[in-house]
Amino acid sequence: MATTTLTPAASAYRTGLYEWLTTTDHKRIGILYIVNSFIFFFIGGLFALGVRTELAQPGLQFVHDELLYNQLFTMHGTVMIFLFIIPMLVGFGNYVAPLQIGAPDMAFPRINALSFWMLPLAGVLLLMGFLTGGAAQAGWTSYSPLAQDRPLSSTGPGEDLWIMALTLIGTSSILGGINFLVTIFKMRAPGMTMFRMPILVWTVLVTSVLVVMATPVLTSALIMLFIDRNYGGHFFDPGGPNGGGGSAILWQNVFWFYSHPAVYIMVLPAMGMISEILPVFSRKPLFGYKAFVFATAGIGALGFSVWAHHMFTTGQVFLPFFSLMTFLIAVPTGVKMFNWIFTLFRGKLTFSTPLLFALGFLSMFLIGGINGAFSAAVPVDFALQDTYWVVAHLHYVLFGGSVFGVMAGLYYWFPKMTGRMLNETLGKIQFVLMFVGFNLTFFPMHQLGLAGMPRRIADYASDAGWNDLNLAATIGGFTIAASTLPLIWNVFSSLRAGKPAGDDPWEANTLEWATSSPPPPYNFDHLPEIRSERPLFDLRHGRTVVH
Repeated sequence: MATTTLTPAASAYRTGLYEWLTTTDHKRIGILYIVNSFIFFFIGGLFALGVRTELAQPGLQFVHDELLYNQLFTMHGTVMIFLFIIPMLVGFGNYVAPLQIGAPDMAFPRINALSFWMLPLAGVLLLMGFLTGGAAQAGWTSYSPLAQDRPLSSTGPGEDLWIMALTLIGTSSILGGINFLVTIFKMRAPGMTMFRMPILVWTVLVTSVLVVMATPVLTSALIMLFIDRNYGGHFFDPGGPNGGGGSAILWQNVFWFYSHPAVYIMVLPAMGMISEILPVFSRKPLFGYKAFVFATAGIGALGFSVWAHHMFTTGQVFLPFFSLMTFLIAVPTGVKMFNWIFTLFRGKLTFSTPLLFALGFLSMFLIGGINGAFSAAVPVDFALQDTYWVVAHLHYVLFGGSVFGVMAGLYYWFPKMTGRMLNETLGKIQFVLMFVGFNLTFFPMHQLGLAGMPRRIADYASDAGWNDLNLAATIGGFTIAASTLPLIWNVFSSLRAGKPAGDDPWEANTLEWATSSPPPPYNFDHLPEIRSERPLFDLRHGRTVVH
């Protein structure tokens, strides 16, 4: 049967600085999100290198100040979560999701721009703490009473700047979540029913529901913490000059009621990106499309029922319920893992860089899920609470999951965004360095946790038996840092003189590849008829026509 092709829309953009600063185009805003997020990725990485350098050997040989060390790990966690992972995934969603549903833009373009511009301001506020007597140092969780303004905490204005920055980020997230929901529900192309949407769009949809439901809880708690610190309130402060009366456990409840769904806010879009990449590089449709959709919705629903597994040792949690729910949430995640494995099974695999990072995601996220299941068992959690086991688990889920997913997405959609291919050799060098460095950094932390090493310490005894594992983790950290060098060179050299990508270099399945690379401001001249979740596959095989 003869195939039907469509003529991509011609790309026509004004590219001056003013146009970028004032843009309301979802694609440019998506790129701004991505660039801004990578800047904070490097800043957060520098904080991490400071922490790892200090822990390479016993003694205070690098930081020389426990309070500065506290600031480094606090700012590392805050920057990586709130200014890198979440905004990075929002950036990919901004760029790709409207294209995948055939929309000309987001539903509210000006609100979309406002949502982005709150983030650089929040980042500046957060980092200003280093110039005002010390940044926040109560950990990225900011537990009370550590976060209260007392002489022993020495938090200074840095903690208030932390609160203001996160409030801005939360407001940005809420506006963005509403924008995504309206866009997905109201601006899909004709023929694109809910069960014809690409999986990435489904994950953005569920993530946006989580954002809109969970983020106001954290924002409210941040306002109360600000009142505690500056106006004598006692929402969370059990002590204080007037006897307190607040509840530190209340802060933990409201913080984790947001922050455990936030884990899925940081992982679900990466899962969606992987689910777009694996079918393309295995030349098969995604196995179990509807099962994957229901599993995604299940994760979103169950995500609100497990927050207190972070609080098992407080003595104020109904342990059987939260332990059971933590085990249950592994079920839809396991369904997805089998979807991905069977998508690859007997496929015609092409081991390009996007697939390598996608496979890295699968393997590392699997390890993170398994050690998370261990922690769901209450006796195990009691033994490993606040040890480096928890640090390992967190990073296998968020770095092994989100960051590997982001890198896969970058190599996959960079040709669409720029019209240029990234260099495959440099991409594979980056993958090897990042994969080896990641495991060298975080796998030894399992053993450190089992050996009893607590997290958030600047020094440890030389006879504790932790020296070699900490040194290995530090070497791994610098290996991860080295892996960013080929990435930086790859991006800039490809932008300058990369191989032209064409409109669909991967022979992909979704609508973003039906227009030019990069797309024009209005996205499409014509759209193919949509009869399945793979409209371009249908078009190539003569199963549909162009309108």
